[in-house]
Amino acid sequence: MEVQEAKNMVCAAGKQLLKEGLVARTWGNVSVRIDEDHMVITPSGRMYNELTPADMVYVNIHTLKFEGSIKPSSELKLHCQVYKTRPHINSVIHTHQMYASIVAAAQKDVEITDKEQQRILGGTVIKAAPYALPNTKKITVETAKSIEASNAALMSNHGAVCIGTDLEAAFTVARTLELACASFIESRKQAAA
Repeated sequence: MEVQEAKNMVCAAGKQLLKEGLVARTWGNVSVRIDEDHMVITPSGRMYNELTPADMVYVNIHTLKFEGSIKPSSELKLHCQVYKTRPHINSVIHTHQMYASIVAAAQKDVEITDKEQQRILGGTVIKAAPYALPNTKKITVETAKSIEASNAALMSNHGAVCIGTDLEAAFTVARTLELACASFIESRKQAAA
């Protein structure tokens, strides 16, 4: 994939995240792997509706060095670690979608019973990574561990990470995770009633 093509895709994906309610304001981020050593990621602290492809940041996955004066997302290390941990993955989305964020705040794993959701999410359990402060080595390592056996992970008190072989697959994972988390919350409410 060419760098400019990746920048166009990541910029459009950032706007799609906002449109679909998967992020709010400047929260969340998205990246696309270009090759085994490089990715393009959304910038830090920028409003999604104001982004242009020129704002997207080209990064070396192994050294974390980036081109230009625009800083990459503060979750840069997490994206890089996921790409290193899951070499067949070409897209990472960090969301703050409502139901997944609620379950993440409760620090609960989500058991997936629906067969189609299991297929899309890549397993029968979506793990909640142990709590760690944002932008730390611990949150990077723990989240990467939690996503080793599925296509999504919850970040305790900090949203979710969804991955895919491409952006469309990662978006499908994010949408499916939201449905699974909504069902999980509803089942807990019924059990408590």
